[in-house]
Amino acid sequence: MMLLKVPVLCIIIGEGASGGALGIGIGDKVLMLENTWYSVISPESCSSILWRSWDYKEQAADALKLTGKDMLKNKLIDGIIKEPLGGAHAEPEKMFKKLKTEIKKNIKSLLAISDEERIKIRTEKFSSMGN
Repeated sequence: MMLLKVPVLCIIIGEGASGGALGIGIGDKVLMLENTWYSVISPESCSSILWRSWDYKEQAADALKLTGKDMLKNKLIDGIIKEPLGGAHAEPEKMFKKLKTEIKKNIKSLLAISDEERIKIRTEKFSSMGN
């Protein structure tokens, strides 16, 4: 995916974990709905590995820093999309409109960059994660 010549826009709309999270990270733009989470491991699995029990999934979730605010602060995503009161499922039509606007805006800005430059920026962005 790193070398795709087309824009790569990833939007986390639920739970993003495991190998899928690694693929999502390669996006030119990575956005999250405000009530979603994103990590290479689920809190339950992390708890099972570290404490040999699912009983510590809340502590694992805190340690993983998997919320949109944490991901944005750590420069692992590019933005958070606000959800309607009660969550995206509470007002799906409103959420669809908001997502459509975000998709169009981001694709337009990504298409303004040459394929070669976009691939360079994408590679540098992904390579700088974790520093």
